[in-house]
Amino acid sequence: MRLLTTTILAVCLTLSLNAQVAKAPVKNEGDGPYTQLILRGVIMINGTGAPAMGPVDIVIEKNRIVQIANVGYPGVAIKESSRPKLKEGGKELQLDGHYVLPGFIDMHGHIGGTGQGANAEYVFKLWMAHGITTIRDPSCGNGLDWVLEEKRLSAENKITAPRIFAYTAFGQGSKTPISTPEQAVEWVRQNAKNGADGIKFFGAAPQIMDAAIRENKKLGLRSCAHHAQMDVARWNVLKSAEAGMTSMEHWYGLPEALFTKQTIQQYPLSYNYSNEQDRFEAAGKLWKQAAAPYSDHWNKVMNDLLQLDFTIDPTFNIYEANRDLHRARRAEWHEEYTLPSLWKFFEPSRVSHGSYWHSWGTEQEVEWKENYRLWMAFINEYKNRGGRVTTGSDNGFIYQTYGFGYIRELELLREAGFHPLEVIRSATLYGAQALGMEKDLGSIEVGKLADLVVIDVNPLENLQLLYGTGAIRLNAENKVIRAGGVKLTIKDGIVYNAKQLLADVKAMVAAEKKKNGWQLKQPGTE
Repeated sequence: MRLLTTTILAVCLTLSLNAQVAKAPVKNEGDGPYTQLILRGVIMINGTGAPAMGPVDIVIEKNRIVQIANVGYPGVAIKESSRPKLKEGGKELQLDGHYVLPGFIDMHGHIGGTGQGANAEYVFKLWMAHGITTIRDPSCGNGLDWVLEEKRLSAENKITAPRIFAYTAFGQGSKTPISTPEQAVEWVRQNAKNGADGIKFFGAAPQIMDAAIRENKKLGLRSCAHHAQMDVARWNVLKSAEAGMTSMEHWYGLPEALFTKQTIQQYPLSYNYSNEQDRFEAAGKLWKQAAAPYSDHWNKVMNDLLQLDFTIDPTFNIYEANRDLHRARRAEWHEEYTLPSLWKFFEPSRVSHGSYWHSWGTEQEVEWKENYRLWMAFINEYKNRGGRVTTGSDNGFIYQTYGFGYIRELELLREAGFHPLEVIRSATLYGAQALGMEKDLGSIEVGKLADLVVIDVNPLENLQLLYGTGAIRLNAENKVIRAGGVKLTIKDGIVYNAKQLLADVKAMVAAEKKKNGWQLKQPGTE
C-alpha cells in the first residue's frame, strides 16, 4: 500500500497491508448457545457503576439475557423455590460465589502482525482468555477485506474470537494520494460502502481532516485518531472533536491543544521523527509543556471536549515500558505466553516499530514518570466531570503481550485515580457507548447480548486477579498459590473455558520454541 498522508505511521510501519497474518482456524471451541442457560448463585458486577450484588441467577436464552433473579442473601442458604426453573433441554452452571462481569471491550486491538509473527488464533485466544469479547481493530493492519471476513466468522461463531469492529486507516486502499477535500469525501463514502465500521486517522491537511471527519459522521460511522506529530501542529485533538470525531487514541494531540506558551512541541534541534528513540524520548517531556492542571486553559480545553461528548482511549499500558523498561521486559508471562517471534520484535531495533531502546535508562524513565503523572491527572479529572474514558491495549508492541496488556490497562486506570467500579465501567459500558453498541453490549441487563466474564474471586479487590497468570496469595497452610484468572468467557451465549484457551496459547508458544530451539534471553547477553 502507498502511504497516502505523511502520517500513516506507527502500526502501518510494521503491519504491512500487503502481508496478512494467518487466519484463525474455522472451529468454535465453546459450548452453546443453549435454548436456556442459567448461571446459578453468582455475584454480579453489572458494568454501569453499580456495586456488586448477589447471589443472583442470570438466565440466558440463546444469546440474550432474559432474567436476572435475586435469589437470596450472602451467607444464607438459597431457597430453591425462589430460583428460575430450568427448562427441558436447558443447562445450568453452579457458580456459587463466582463473580460475573460484562464482557470486556478492547478499543484498540490490532489482530497480530507479520513483523511480530503473531497469527490470529494466538491473538484471539489471548483476548478471549482474558474476558475480552469485543475488540475494535484500528487501521485494519491485515487489510479491510481480511478483517471483515474474520468479523463475519466471529459474528457467526465459526471461530473462537471476540466481536470485531473494523476501522480503516484513512486513505487505505486509495490508488492515488488524497490531496483535496473532495477526494477525502469520495474515499470516506467508498469506505462506508466497503463495510468498514469507522476510520482511524493519523493526520492530514486541516481541510482534508475536516471534510473527511464530517462526512464520516454524516454517514453514521465512528472515528478515532492517533494525532501523529507530523500533522499535530496544525490539527490537534480539539479540532478533531469539533469536526465530529468520536474518540482520540493515546494522548498525542491533547498536550498540543493545551499549549499556552508555544505552538509547537519543543523538539531537540537534532530530532528526527523517523528515529524512534528521538520520537519517544521527546514525547516523554511533552505534558510538562502543556498548561498546568486546573489552570484556566486546561479547564477550558477539558470542558470543550466534555461538551462535544468526546471519548478518550488513553492506552496507558502501551507506553509503560518508557517509565520502567525493566518491569515491562521481565513480566512473568513472557516466558510461557509471548511468542519467540514477538519477543524478538520487542528487542531493540532501528527498524521494528516500538523497539526504540537504542539507549534508554534512568533519565528517560524519570521524564516519563512525570509525563504519566500529568497525563493521568487529566484523564482522571475528565472522568470525574462526566467524560467517557475507555480501555484499549494496542498490544503486540513495546513489551506488551496481547490480553495481558489489557488487564494492565485496567490497573493503570486504577493508578490514575479510578475506583475499581469506574475501571470496570470504562472496560465495558463506556466502550459499548463509544462503539454505538450500548443497546446490546457493555452491561449485564435484561435484553442485552450474553457477553460475560466469570471469575471465582472478587476482581475489585485486586485487578491483578484478572491476569491469565492470576495473582500470588499465601493460603492458610502458608503455601504460595495462584488465585484467579478468568474461569469462563461467555460470548454470544457460548461458553468458553478461558483457562483452556490460555493453555492452548501456552502450547503454541512451547511448540514454536521447540521448533526453533529458542529460549528467552535478555538483549546483549548472548
